[in-house]
Amino acid sequence: MQFAELDLSKSYTYADYFKWRFEERVELIKGKIFKMSPAPNRFHQEIVGSIHILIGMFLQDKPCKVYVAPFDVRLPRKSNNDKEIITVLQPDVCVVCDLTKLDKRGCIGAPDIVVEVLSPGNNAKELKNKHDAYEEAGVKEYWVVSPQDQWLRVYTLVDGRFSESPYYTAGDIVTTPVLPGFSLDLEVLFKDSNEEE
Repeated sequence: MQFAELDLSKSYTYADYFKWRFEERVELIKGKIFKMSPAPNRFHQEIVGSIHILIGMFLQDKPCKVYVAPFDVRLPRKSNNDKEIITVLQPDVCVVCDLTKLDKRGCIGAPDIVVEVLSPGNNAKELKNKHDAYEEAGVKEYWVVSPQDQWLRVYTLVDGRFSESPYYTAGDIVTTPVLPGFSLDLEVLFKDSNEEE
């Protein structure tokens, strides 16, 4: 099957998603297909790589694991049955502390931290849908990073709803209760992202 053959008005499940073998990368949000942006630019990839490496180094000898896209995160609502899962996302970076959620195909259930780094191709609808999906699934922290505008915002789950932080910018240090002792220096993170492309 080719991507062009899919009926984008239909709803799909992880069982469908798992069978697809076309080149385009897609995510499912509540059964609807979202085609992922073309290959992100260099600064997007540098930021993703830096966050992945920094968290990975911090987690050595700790029980949590960190993963970088492409890595399927299935967010079941009622059942873990592939035919009933209608949300499958590929966050840029995610941290999973409950290792029972991991299987050979990725993560099933909410990661503890999800990081999405914005690309020029991200649209408001995609961001809103992902925010809602992560909140509904119970992700403890959802970080949104803008390399272009050099800010990071943390959405923390409080009583089942995301509470948003102020914008953190270059010069700020981001910490998280999910990973006590971890800190992310945004001056260092953003140091190369303001170069001209």
